[in-house]
Parts: sequence; C-alpha cells; structure tokens
Amino acid sequence: MTVTQTAFRHAMLDPAATVPHGIINPDGAPATKRFDVYRNNVAVSLSDALEAAFPVMSKLLGDEFFRAMAGVYLRTHPPKSPLMMFYGEAMPQFIGRFQPTKKFRYLPDIARMELAMRQAYHAEDATPVAPEALGAIAADALMSVRLGIAPAVQTVMSDFPIHAIYRANVEADAPKPVMQPQSVVITRAGFDPQYHLINAAGAACVETLKKGQSLGQALAAGDDTLDLGAVLGLLLAQGAVTAIY
Repeated sequence: MTVTQTAFRHAMLDPAATVPHGIINPDGAPATKRFDVYRNNVAVSLSDALEAAFPVMSKLLGDEFFRAMAGVYLRTHPPKSPLMMFYGEAMPQFIGRFQPTKKFRYLPDIARMELAMRQAYHAEDATPVAPEALGAIAADALMSVRLGIAPAVQTVMSDFPIHAIYRANVEADAPKPVMQPQSVVITRAGFDPQYHLINAAGAACVETLKKGQSLGQALAAGDDTLDLGAVLGLLLAQGAVTAIY
C-alpha cells in the first residue's frame, strides 16, 4: 500500500502516530526509527522558524514555554508555504485562544506587531519621492491628492502599550511600559524595518492612504487628535511615499 500525502502529513505532525504504511526499511519492516528522526527534525525546524519570527514573544514567555507552545501551534497550523520566512501567520489568533496565555491579553497584538515587522522586512523595494515634493502642491488642491505608499509600510493598533513592550524587549535601558493604548507605524527606509509610535488616529490615516484614498479622506478617517502634518512628515522622512497623484 502506498502512503498518501494526507496520511504522511498527519503522521509527521503527530508524535503519537504510527509510521504510515509504505514507509519501510530495506528489509520491508516499518521504518519507525528513521521516520521518528525525520518527524523530530521537522518539529524542531518549525519551532526554530517560529522562534525566529517571534523573538519578543519568546523572550516574554521564556524559551522553554515558547518552544512547548510552538509544538502545539505547529500541529494545529502546519505550513501553507515552503517559505519558512512567512510561517506563523495564524499566531495572533492562536495565542489569543491558547488557554495558558489567554490572561496575557496584549500578546496577540505583540504577535501582530512582530508579523508586521517581518512583512515590512520582506516587502518589495520602492523608490521614494523627494521629501519636498508635497510642498509643491497648491494648498487648495492638497486635500484631493492621493499618495503612493511603500509596500513595507504596516500599521498595528492596540489597546495595550505594544510599542513600549516591544521596545523594552529589544532596546537596552528602554523605559518601563505604562498600561495605555498604543499604535505603531512600521517603515523601511533602508534594509531594516523601523517602528514608530503613533496615535490611533494617525494609524487610521496611514491605513486610509494605503488604500489609495485622498488626503482629505485620510483626514476624515481620524479625529481631533490627528496631526496630519506630523504623519506626512514621518512618511516622507522615512521614504514611505512613492508617488503623488
């Protein structure tokens, strides 16, 4: 009997499963030991990929706990792509439902921020406009202008201090997080993504611009806490504006 892909995948991700039919040694006996080695190597590789993708979460939870949790994750969310740099896309939803971590309500948003940092890192390059280009637009036409936003730009809005928590775990001598809502916009002016603290209105403004809507619509997406000039200044300074229409 030949082994099917479904049976092979099921057995590969379940440490209690027996070796699938058709996986045999040269003598015809089931290749139990060899399959166990392969199965363990797959689990270790996927756990390593998750640890590399979520270093802040790994630090917050501790290496031992994170790898145990990764073992549960990889069996419920096997890879959909052979590119391990994209593995872990379901982590925010998973960690929000995972019983041992449910009390840490900020963790799903930290996972979302780490995913956004990775997406920004792997996004395609884009050529920015000159920072002074927007200043050439007539004032009465400015609100109808639309901006091309670099693919690397990501936003994450949260009810928790995700910027401060992330910073405290990647920067030495960072201030202790204070429990308050925070949002971030992520840019990539060079090779590495940078994360910037921004309020929720600013993040909503950036998301509106990313959808191809006008500056007037982006302004309307915020509230009276929106500083449109500061948002545009940040995007231009970070090389995140690629076109002006």
